[in-house]
Amino acid sequence: MAEAQNGPGIERGGFLLFLALATAALIFVVWPFAAPLLWAMLAAILFQPLYQRMLTWRGDRENQAALLTLGIIFVAVIVPAFVIGGMVVDQAASVFTALRSGEFDIAGWIEQILAALPASLQAEIEKSGWTDLSQLRERAQDIAETSVALIAQQAVSIGSGALSFLLAFGVWLYVAFFLMRDGGKVGPAILDALPLESSITERLASKFLSIVRATIKGSVVVGIVQGLLGAITFWIVGMPSAMLFGLLMAIASMLPAVGSGLIWVPAAIWLFATGQIWEGIVVVVSGVAVIGMADNILRPILVGRDTGIPDWIILVTTLGGIATLGLSGIVLGPLVAGLFLAAWTILLEHRSEYIHDDTPDVENINV
Repeated sequence: MAEAQNGPGIERGGFLLFLALATAALIFVVWPFAAPLLWAMLAAILFQPLYQRMLTWRGDRENQAALLTLGIIFVAVIVPAFVIGGMVVDQAASVFTALRSGEFDIAGWIEQILAALPASLQAEIEKSGWTDLSQLRERAQDIAETSVALIAQQAVSIGSGALSFLLAFGVWLYVAFFLMRDGGKVGPAILDALPLESSITERLASKFLSIVRATIKGSVVVGIVQGLLGAITFWIVGMPSAMLFGLLMAIASMLPAVGSGLIWVPAAIWLFATGQIWEGIVVVVSGVAVIGMADNILRPILVGRDTGIPDWIILVTTLGGIATLGLSGIVLGPLVAGLFLAAWTILLEHRSEYIHDDTPDVENINV
């Protein structure tokens, strides 16, 4: 009798173990293509409204609508990204060569900036010990060379692994087509298969979609716009490698608190210190009135509402995601943080409801 009672439990446990092993094996097999699979899923989510419009236009022909949507993505997003990426890589290689040859004297620029400061501020800097240019120039030169070298190395790795890149791009294109076409069926099926209450899965799915939209639209798109505005500003004032600094501004704009000012403020200081007054004024005005306002104008239009994640958590998870996963970490970092906060919020709400339900009704207690 005991064996008969334990049988179903053992079989259920064995099936769950098999399911966990099969899932782990699948993740291990597809892990080399984790990045294109992630971006295919994000593309299917973000461009689903465009696909629905194409579907209506083509009379519910799903294959044609998916192909047209991918064609628009390719022309409007991927091709410009390749063109701009090529320009940035060329400028990064040029800057790296100039830094190694001594054509760009970072230490000389620092000396010019310090010399242009007021005498009282110079005195304070001397007291603090920051005028030890022997170490300061070495650190600045090393940071500049390392930062630019990373971009150049990425270009070399992409060029040397062209076959792998094309294979990953083909996987993205293929998976994005089917997720775009069948996403309305795949998403609910995944939610139904999760071993969670329907109310919890719906809230987690809603939080997932809101974070994806906020991260891609509210961070990546706004960052690209700010980077392009910064590159145009730097080109107007005649700064070298304007596209490279525009890329750095686009990346910096995704970081809360510091944002694009991390790039244009030092650029303006250098312009003022080197006697380029009107150029510095243009950079400051553009940074405050154009680049800075782009975030305030575009983010509410693109996102519509906040993710509910504190800025300091977004900053830490974005930097940690980039350090751990590379470019995909820009999305995965805040996404993991948002799901973490959402899960704990749901847990606390359910615990509060459970405690409230178990509280005895004092009025109905017979004394």
